[in-house]
Formats: sequence, C-alpha cells, structure tokens
Amino acid sequence: MMRPVLTAMDLANVADGGEVAIAAGTLITPLARDEANRRHITIRVTEAAVSLRPEQHPIAIGSDHGGFELKEQLKGYLREWGYPVKDLGTDSAASVDYPDFAEAVASAVVSGVAWRGIIVDSAGIGSSIAANKVPGARAALCYDRATARNSREHNDANVLSLGARLISPETAREIVAIWLETPFAGGRHQKRVDKITDIERRHRKS
Repeated sequence: MMRPVLTAMDLANVADGGEVAIAAGTLITPLARDEANRRHITIRVTEAAVSLRPEQHPIAIGSDHGGFELKEQLKGYLREWGYPVKDLGTDSAASVDYPDFAEAVASAVVSGVAWRGIIVDSAGIGSSIAANKVPGARAALCYDRATARNSREHNDANVLSLGARLISPETAREIVAIWLETPFAGGRHQKRVDKITDIERRHRKS
C-alpha cells in the first residue's frame, strides 16, 4: 500500500509550537523534520492506523458521468492497495444526476455497509453537498494533500468528494491514499465534531 508522506509544505498551516498527528508508518521528509524543529512543532505518531487491515475496510465509490473515468481509475488503485470496492455507479459516461450517486455512497457509509466512501463529479461540490444531506455523513471536498489530511484529522470526514476536472488523476490518487490512511486526531477536535452531530440532530427534530 502507498505510504503517506509528511512534507514541509504540510506544516505551513500548523502554528509555531503546535502539533501535527500522523499515521504510523508515515514518511517524514528531512525538510519537514527541519521545519518542525525550527518552529517547535511536535509530530505525534498515532497508533490508530497500526491495526488497519484494508481487506476489512470496504470502500463505497460512486460518480456521475463527469467523474466516471476517474472513478474507474481509483477503483484500480483501491484494489491494488487491498481495499474491497463497492461500486455504486454510474456505469458509463452517459449523462446522469450526481445527487443519486452521492446519496448512495453516503448511505452505504452511514449504514455500515462501507467503511468510508468516495464520490466523484466534475467539480466535487455538488456531490459533497448532496452527501452531507444524509444524516451521519461528513463529506469533505478535497483538492490537495493538506485538505485531505485536515478533513480526516480535524473533521473525521467519512466521505471524500473529488472534482475530476479540477485535479489530475495523479493528484487524486495521492489525496485518496492520504485520506484513507490519516486517522482522526480526536482531542479538541472531537468536541467540534460532536457539535456538528448535535446540529444535525436538532434539525432532524424540527
């Protein structure tokens, strides 16, 4: 499986004297270590990823016609890394409506049929909005390494949204690898995720 990498660029948004959590096995570049030392940033290795066995963590994936080609490529990477793949459509480049597939993927994750979900359309925006209408889904639109890592560490995102026309297949591959292997940092972030869940609960009652 592709190993995540921590670079100096990934530390750009970390405050001096702060902390960054990384999964066990993450490669840390020499420049990242120098930057962390210079700015007194603590690199904390979490243990959550140690027991991760991809074959026990099915991934639901779906797309509209705009994301179909990238979806097919990502399925190959996921299988290469050992993840079981649940393809929820679409099955061709013929025009379809992205909310149908975003809902299907988010529902699979929330119900426990899938560990996490990936949705792809042309820009990724519509699918993330649609997926977040499913109670329990936390869909994040990611477009680079930093947003992929942040969405997991800080937000415990369980659905990843990608814009096929905005990023290259190589970038998408890297985003998916980092997103899947980055654990939720918990701590102060748990309180904030709990508040998101509470907002959802209150509005369901209204």
